[in-house]
Amino acid sequence: MPIPKLATVIYLAFCIGESQGQARFSAAAVDTYLQSYVRTNNFAGTVVVEKNGTILFQKAYGLADREHRVENTPATRFHIASMSMQFTAGAVLRLVDQGLIKLDDHVGEFVPGIPGAEQITIRDLLVERSGLPDINALPDYNEILQHHQTPATLVGKIAGQPLLFEPGSKFLHEEHSAYNLLALIVEKKTGMPFASAVEKLVFRPVGLTASGVDDDAPTRAAHMAKGYEPEGTYALKPATEIHWSAKTGNASVYTTAANEARWVGTLFRGHAMSRASRAAILDTSQKVGYGWMRGENKRFGEIVYYMNGRAPGFASFVLYLPSAQMTVVLLSNIYSSATTAIGYDVAALSIGLPYEPFHLKDPGPTPAELKMCEGKFQFGADFYQPNAVTTLLAQDQELSMRWPDGSISPLIPLSVDRFVDRSYWQDVKIERDASGKPSALIYDHFQGKAAKPE
Repeated sequence: MPIPKLATVIYLAFCIGESQGQARFSAAAVDTYLQSYVRTNNFAGTVVVEKNGTILFQKAYGLADREHRVENTPATRFHIASMSMQFTAGAVLRLVDQGLIKLDDHVGEFVPGIPGAEQITIRDLLVERSGLPDINALPDYNEILQHHQTPATLVGKIAGQPLLFEPGSKFLHEEHSAYNLLALIVEKKTGMPFASAVEKLVFRPVGLTASGVDDDAPTRAAHMAKGYEPEGTYALKPATEIHWSAKTGNASVYTTAANEARWVGTLFRGHAMSRASRAAILDTSQKVGYGWMRGENKRFGEIVYYMNGRAPGFASFVLYLPSAQMTVVLLSNIYSSATTAIGYDVAALSIGLPYEPFHLKDPGPTPAELKMCEGKFQFGADFYQPNAVTTLLAQDQELSMRWPDGSISPLIPLSVDRFVDRSYWQDVKIERDASGKPSALIYDHFQGKAAKPE
């Protein structure tokens, strides 16, 4: 199922804070807000709120290793999934600043023979408008993750496949293969393995001493959180282990929340790269590029810069608010879309804007009440899965939603007829007819009508 870029905000209660100009930061309020996510196994990790170079809040929650009862600490390192693209882009731009690469150079000058080699530019790769077929969409992608890879082997996985669209013409989806290719180009231009090149070009100059690229080397494992994923409505289980080298360039970086905040501060307020390269990252003419998403945000009343990521066992989120010069970082070793929703709320809370606490129904619905929620629901062509028929199923104390492909989303109860999809962190509401039977299912802002019994 396509994952929404942003989790829908769950309106559980509406807390009005002071206005942004009058806001007084409250570490206690941030901590109180986070506790309900920690208690329900929807967040474990580290949170940092930084303003103009000063850390206002830094705290770790939950366990880095549940089997051995090792706690997360501010020094714990997490895989950051798609946020890794920021550092790949940073390495490329450092090479641009050194005159070794130009943004308008064609890929064929470095890696001949790939699809569109004479059409795709370095800039197209960085802003994810290359048109390359995506490695994550390959039918054997899960098998690829189970073996050590290099940038060359990853790029080789898409060899011979046609372009999806004319390079530079549009953004279609996150282009993981584009960043695999950028990693290969970095290796070719530096003569170094990608992990060593990023260390030299980015981590060391910026002082990111706890950060690195996971290339499967055993020495990378120190102080690293172990990844977990949701199991049912409330539990967790160890995530499937992968070779992180299989995500080189697009999702192979690990770091701490404090290191990520330092990177953001150096990028937006410092001198990590030339004025021209910094301007390319800050350019809002395109929503996606250089490992960031950016655009006007009505909630904050300004253009914001943000990125999130999910990979087996981990979720991450970073947000930069230019007016407040504030950075919010959340790194979690639970695979959950909740991290994005939490991050936006922490930012709002930090500057005195409204935010929505998360509260489960306590006590939860009875098995009989959950049984009354069962049914099939037909959605329209505009749904995440066009014309999908989804099924609500109750078993004991849990309700889940089955998608057409057979995947299951556990539903967290907020009230008798209101839930959160734990897999995608979307609001789910049941509407009933006069007899009390489910007549519709509201998922996010989409309505699925009750299907007639077969």
